[in-house]
Amino acid sequence: MNIKGNTALVTGAASGIGRAVSEELVQRGAAGLVLVDLAPEVEAVANELATDTCKTIAAVGDTTDEAFRRETLDRAQNELGLVRICVPCAGITRDRMSVKVDKETGKAGLYPLSDFRLVLEINLTAPVFWAIDIMGRIAEDRSARGLKRWTPDQDMEGVTVFIGSISSQGNVGQVSYASTKAGLVAAASTLTKEGMFHGYRATVIHPGFTNTPMVQAMGQDIIDKVVIPHTQMKRLIEPSEIAGTICFMIENPIVSGPIWADAGWHPLP
Repeated sequence: MNIKGNTALVTGAASGIGRAVSEELVQRGAAGLVLVDLAPEVEAVANELATDTCKTIAAVGDTTDEAFRRETLDRAQNELGLVRICVPCAGITRDRMSVKVDKETGKAGLYPLSDFRLVLEINLTAPVFWAIDIMGRIAEDRSARGLKRWTPDQDMEGVTVFIGSISSQGNVGQVSYASTKAGLVAAASTLTKEGMFHGYRATVIHPGFTNTPMVQAMGQDIIDKVVIPHTQMKRLIEPSEIAGTICFMIENPIVSGPIWADAGWHPLP
């Protein structure tokens, strides 16, 4: 899958890995770039990244909103051409123990169902449906051109790289987050099995602790005590390092499964 000359879409593009991969896509010759984020700051990022050879569009909205997704993809298709590269980076955490016993009452407080559903919608459901919608448009385009089953002598038509996490292995205090990131692996595998009929594939990158606002929100004390000592590289990963790996995955169709980009971090037993 060539990045150069094609149109890409990134959610969560205002900061962190989303912004870094947006910058990398422009540097690698993307002809069009759709930057999606709930934060209005994404408009400034889109203006900053626009070049003579890469037109950008900013879309401010909720990635879980079906109407917003369709409107964004319709606009992108009309102004930039068919979106062929998708990197859905938008995500949240709502971390807490699944069961926490009150020391005074002895009663167990359970993880809030509302938080689990919110994390599920943003981290799993939304990315999967951005990918499905894009695959559907690619299938329609092939049909309009009289093409049926994709064959190896044809160019790849599209790719999605989901943002997983080392937490997909399971991590204390992250029952919702870990569940969604593990779910992306099954979704990517299924979409690839179905999507190769149309020349479309999906895969997952599992980043370790990366120098993003989400990780910084944990606090420097936790980073210094829990993260750095158990990371072989003895530092946080930079978003640009993850972005470079994502672009490698986009451009190499032989990458059929997840890639671990964790800097050698291993959770405590």
